[in-house]
Amino acid sequence: MTTEYSGAEIGGLVGDDGSGGDGLGPLYVYRLRQPCGLVEERGDVCNALDFQACPADPGRVVEYLTVQQRPVVRTDGTAAVEMPAGAQPGDLLEDWIDLRTECLDITALNPPPSPEEVFSYFQRLPLPQLTTRHAPPGAGLSGLPVVFWTDSPTTQTFTVDIRGFTVVIAAEAQQYTWRTGDPAMPTLTSTEPGAPYPDQAAEHLYRSGTYTAGLTVTWGATFTVDGSAPADVPGTTTTNGPPVTFDVVEATAVLTNPYD
Repeated sequence: MTTEYSGAEIGGLVGDDGSGGDGLGPLYVYRLRQPCGLVEERGDVCNALDFQACPADPGRVVEYLTVQQRPVVRTDGTAAVEMPAGAQPGDLLEDWIDLRTECLDITALNPPPSPEEVFSYFQRLPLPQLTTRHAPPGAGLSGLPVVFWTDSPTTQTFTVDIRGFTVVIAAEAQQYTWRTGDPAMPTLTSTEPGAPYPDQAAEHLYRSGTYTAGLTVTWGATFTVDGSAPADVPGTTTTNGPPVTFDVVEATAVLTNPYD
């Protein structure tokens, strides 16, 4: 971890925002470093003393870090230490100095993912494309409904890393929109995936012809962050299943002699 912050951003961590209180900018800037990284940077080898587990309440981010401080040239061209010739406002002076190494609550610097941030990830997940099933399985008959359902999985769980947080997104199909391929009634909707007759999700009467149907699924989700209580993802996304093409034929009455 080699992130640098201004004094104001981590003032709560060090008890001092680094400013002189006169509106001319900070006297110092700070950065947080992992102790092991500092040890290796200085040519030594990390050992157990360079690591420490830090307990944290749910939703909090607590890490074992070293706070470092360095003087900076202020907006009026002054600094807390002697400046070299030609120093400009914003230039860093001298070397980084270790202030302390301890468990620090850095939640404010790296807040847990917001619902809106999780939603942006949810929209990009590889959600399954549900397959359309229909009956009769071959050609349908004009005047006899073609029934639709899907037997594809309607839930899926994803684990994603968002800025170091483990976010588990549990997606579930919420609405099924059956694209009939018939301009007379382009779509049918249901809230259940259905099953073969008589538990189908939707049905449609077709005239004779060739049709291509498909299924659009609207997905919702809940999420957890580092084992937190589940929360709703604030939005939905959709997937389109593969199309299925079938014929609908006109049944023709044929007179037969029952005595033959």
